[in-house]
Amino acid sequence: MSSDLETRSLLDEWRCFDKGGFFDLGHPLLNRIAESFVKAGGIGAIQAAAREACLIAIEGSESSNSPDITTTKNKKQRFPDLRGETNRKSLEAMVKSTGKESVQWGLAAGLYSGLTYGLKEARGAHDWKNSAVAGAITGMALALTCEETSHEQVVQCAITGAALSTAANLLTGIF
Repeated sequence: MSSDLETRSLLDEWRCFDKGGFFDLGHPLLNRIAESFVKAGGIGAIQAAAREACLIAIEGSESSNSPDITTTKNKKQRFPDLRGETNRKSLEAMVKSTGKESVQWGLAAGLYSGLTYGLKEARGAHDWKNSAVAGAITGMALALTCEETSHEQVVQCAITGAALSTAANLLTGIF
């Protein structure tokens, strides 16, 4: 038995997660929401950290190449405390922004996954209608997590979410 555990590869471990999942919270809906949250949250954190590292590198190369300070001051900086310095304040700003984006991605994925599963169970079918409703609600929720959200932005995000989700559902069988 112990020799079997020692010879398992990382790929074998990941395959086990595909069968049983990361979580067993007692209900398939809860399991699906938690798994989607964790997976998408991790992807969101990686994406945010990579984007911020890229912006820091670009800012550093632009400021070292051009002595003109006015061009770098006029650019809108996404995170004012994050200036490419290796100090405590910039690290805290990067961790804060990465965490915020990670939670946003996780909430969107968990909400969408839970809605599609719940609608499938309630209606007895998984079709484009479930995807449209889940996409619209998820789009609205994402719009509400942004700062200074207007009514028009919420409606636009709902329409965009419904359209993307419906298109993905309809194109699933084609590709």
